[in-house]
Amino acid sequence: MIQQSRATGYTEAMLLSELERQFLEYLEVEKNRSVKTVENYDRYLRRFFQLSGAAKPADITDELVRTFRLRLARIEGEDQKPLKKQTQLYHLIALRSFLKYLAKRDVKSLAPEKVELGKMPAREIQFLEFDELARLLAAPKGAAFEALRDRAILELLFSTGLRVSELVSLDRETVDMKKGEFSVRGKGDKIRVVFLSDTAKAALARWLDARKDPDPALFIRIRTIKATRDSDLRLTARSIERIVRHYATAAGIVKKVTPHGLRHAFATDLLQGGADLRSVQMMLGHAQITTTQIYTHFTDKTLGEIHKKFHGRSRE
Repeated sequence: MIQQSRATGYTEAMLLSELERQFLEYLEVEKNRSVKTVENYDRYLRRFFQLSGAAKPADITDELVRTFRLRLARIEGEDQKPLKKQTQLYHLIALRSFLKYLAKRDVKSLAPEKVELGKMPAREIQFLEFDELARLLAAPKGAAFEALRDRAILELLFSTGLRVSELVSLDRETVDMKKGEFSVRGKGDKIRVVFLSDTAKAALARWLDARKDPDPALFIRIRTIKATRDSDLRLTARSIERIVRHYATAAGIVKKVTPHGLRHAFATDLLQGGADLRSVQMMLGHAQITTTQIYTHFTDKTLGEIHKKFHGRSRE
């Protein structure tokens, strides 16, 4: 006999695909999650359904989740490498949130607390030294269209600390060149103000002056074939990653350099210059100051050098 919750009208016979659709709507409407977050949850849950074979809420068991963990650890991502531990954890976070949603609506399934998340793996950060940063920013040479664009991209990333997803979503009308600042919508749909350095403003002005197209996107690909829609020209996050990697190689930088690395450089530069942690948190758009504190571990070495240089000199 099929049981039905009197309060919600949900039944145990409902397919997970339908419940997932309602869960995503709940995230978007009631929890006000960003479009990107909803898309990620959809992708993670679909992968769970595919790998586990679960079709109904009652199909989700301890054993099924254990098997899913094993399969996650063995599958390859788009780069043909095993999924990062952090990405595997995101899948489990999405599953646990989905199970909480089911429990809230009296749909019988695995208890959400049965999905143990474990500890978030420490993020490996490779910081750019000052001379490496200078070489990277100077790497795009000349006044060719592509060089003007790429110089503006690098300078904007370092000047603002933008996430690559935030950068590619920018339109020309977004940036207030006169004020040298603009608002950006970040994670969780939170809006913050970011600022342009004089160097970034100059690089951006030269890039915009060179533009003859009507496309609204701030950064576009170099047109090689006729685009069918204006949106076809907007650069993707992957394109920006390739651009940064290309100029890092051209600058003779051996370590892996990413757009996020320039965000780290932005934060480290501010802290080493004397900015307070709370202000840097606001400029980065971090919800928790503990996320920003990771940068203090790398700026503390400057204090160590000062201590070594000046402490105990009276005893010499």
